[in-house]
Amino acid sequence: MAGYRIDGQLTAFGEHVRGWRMVLGLTAQQVAERADITRDTLRKIETGDPGVNFRSVAQVLRALGVLDRVVDTIDPLNSDIGRLRAGSLTKKRAR
Repeated sequence: MAGYRIDGQLTAFGEHVRGWRMVLGLTAQQVAERADITRDTLRKIETGDPGVNFRSVAQVLRALGVLDRVVDTIDPLNSDIGRLRAGSLTKKRAR
């Protein structure tokens, strides 16, 4: 899908990250320290900046205690279609 825009989803993702931080009662500084990133990087994640390193996002999710939940969510075997086509998981390439 050439040109597909994900800006809205990135913004929503960032808002959810901030929401978890607020629900847990953590300051931006606390999360940044726990994730071993700068507060500026955390701010970029929370505003949906697409240029943030994936590792930094994962570190923030871990610091918030939700990384395992996110990883489980994208497991194809946790969906009906994924379980139906589980044999495709052993292939080296998609066709």
